[in-house]
Amino acid sequence: MTSSKGLEGVVATQSAISSIIDDTLTYVGYNIDDLANNASFEEVIYLLWHQRLPKADELAELKQQLAENMSVPKAVLDHFKTYEIKNVHPMAALRTAVSMLGLFDEEAEEMNPEANYRKAIRIQAKMATLVTAFGRVRNGQEPVEPKKDLSFAANFLYMLSGEMPADIEEEAFNKALVLHADHELNASTFTARVAVATLSDVYSGITAAIGALKGPLHGGANEQVMKMLTEIGSVDNVEKVINEKLENKEKIMGFGHRVYRKGDPRAKHLRDMSQKLTKIRGEEKWYEMSIKIDEIVTGQKDLPPNVDFYSASVYHSLNIEHDLFTPIFAVSRTSGWLAHILEQYSNNRLIRPRAEYIGPGMQSYVPVEER
Repeated sequence: MTSSKGLEGVVATQSAISSIIDDTLTYVGYNIDDLANNASFEEVIYLLWHQRLPKADELAELKQQLAENMSVPKAVLDHFKTYEIKNVHPMAALRTAVSMLGLFDEEAEEMNPEANYRKAIRIQAKMATLVTAFGRVRNGQEPVEPKKDLSFAANFLYMLSGEMPADIEEEAFNKALVLHADHELNASTFTARVAVATLSDVYSGITAAIGALKGPLHGGANEQVMKMLTEIGSVDNVEKVINEKLENKEKIMGFGHRVYRKGDPRAKHLRDMSQKLTKIRGEEKWYEMSIKIDEIVTGQKDLPPNVDFYSASVYHSLNIEHDLFTPIFAVSRTSGWLAHILEQYSNNRLIRPRAEYIGPGMQSYVPVEER
């Protein structure tokens, strides 16, 4: 047996959910450009879970189901107030909160398809509430109840700020949710499938996926991008700082991708939203800095930006705290995780790869007094 480091190039399963072929991302055969320009996040959820776009009545029903399940048990929200450490990372809080949700779900251990679908609705709906509630509670504010007549994207922004979002803000956030919804067999999705392949429950699968997404080499990259932009400070400093980083062989977060070679097709959509939002906010410098960094890194290293790079300035322009960027990724990617979990359950086989052994050869035990 020979190994592939990081499982690069290994095809681990078959899936009808999403594909990356020749640098083109599709959800169930729909090009991501088409969906980003036209679809609501709710339509994408339905598409991923049912492998087709919903009819009008089906979409209305899904929206109603999500709206009716957004409320979170008080005990789960109250636990946010018990943290003695003030710098708890939101992804750690989210990981714990999702696990707690399973304790309040009477169907948590039910494994039939109907119960699992109902749990998928509940989990997807509550993710936005958990993230926004934590964001408010740690700042001494009370959680905001969702409005049943708002879209998923608008509800998130409303629950976070307590104010109704502008149309352009809702559009930008909806687009971000659509773009992050699924991405074939990425690290967190693979983690979710491995977890539920043991026939563990849906909550365990989502909790495991959140743990994988938390890392800076996966979902945490956009938070690091904004940290870099803040440290650079101005357009005038970009060339000097980035060239120094490149000379020192430092990793520039938000560039390159394990699968894409010609560039991440999602990046251009968030680049355009970054330009619009930063102009509205009177903070064009974030977009201008990003463009200049893009030109330098892509020009010198032939590493185009990925979806994380421009999402940083988009979320910043929506007045979202930087360490909430990765939890937002989780809110969206939950739709994909759940699609893959349901697909795994439908045709399950325990995922149990082998390892190429590189340790010592056969050895004999020696009593401790003779060692």
